[in-house]
Amino acid sequence: MIEARGLRLAYGSNVVLDEVSMDVADGELLAIIGANGAGKSTLLRALAGLHSPAHGSVAIDGIALGVLTAEMRAREIALIEVDGSQVSNIAVREAVAMGRLPHRPWWRWSPLPQDDAIVDAALERAQLLDYADRTLDALSTGERQRVWMALALAQQAPNLLFDEPTSHLDLRHATRILSLLRALADDGSAVGIVVHDLNLAAAHADRIALLGEGTLMACDVPERVFDQKLLSRAYGVAIEVREEEGRLLAFAAVPRRRRETLGT
Repeated sequence: MIEARGLRLAYGSNVVLDEVSMDVADGELLAIIGANGAGKSTLLRALAGLHSPAHGSVAIDGIALGVLTAEMRAREIALIEVDGSQVSNIAVREAVAMGRLPHRPWWRWSPLPQDDAIVDAALERAQLLDYADRTLDALSTGERQRVWMALALAQQAPNLLFDEPTSHLDLRHATRILSLLRALADDGSAVGIVVHDLNLAAAHADRIALLGEGTLMACDVPERVFDQKLLSRAYGVAIEVREEEGRLLAFAAVPRRRRETLGT
């Protein structure tokens, strides 16, 4: 479990978020949503221990991140920043195997005896065994997204954080990625993701953390976060919320002129 208490996140004198307290629980998929610039990626990096809060604390199972070495932290938390991941001509298997580095002594670069089996299992879970010998630059965007997922699996950290894992993906591939993340949470991992698609968040997440107005506006089950007034405040645009066949749907309200044209 990742526990954040009273976080103030800033870049110099510019405060991005303040008074943020939240958890990412074991066995939970938490979706972090909010408008561009709301601080989603900054919060995710703070939860991973890569952005030091100006105030407040982050802990893993009650242990403050600040007392952990980088290697210890990497064994506890895997952070995948998809858009910031470099694409090169290394093989998929090599990329996934980098997830094993936190488990080796600092002086050892060669694989440990169990590493190959763990990497193979990660590739299989991400449905990438047939791609293991291809290079990253030969893959589609969706396939590369799954490589980063496999890297996180190979890292074997119980807490998994993903920054926009569905960015640049069509609906089919986005759903595939989120289904894998949902399965990881069901297996007991604490999974936190930044996602822009509100409806995908509602369909897959146990809880949703809504950022806006410089703080955490809500962190609750989708049914409570998907409030029209609350979402409209957070995004600065009128948002309508509907429930259809048991599914929550949120979308920007159609302007009156457009509605009249459509005959509604």
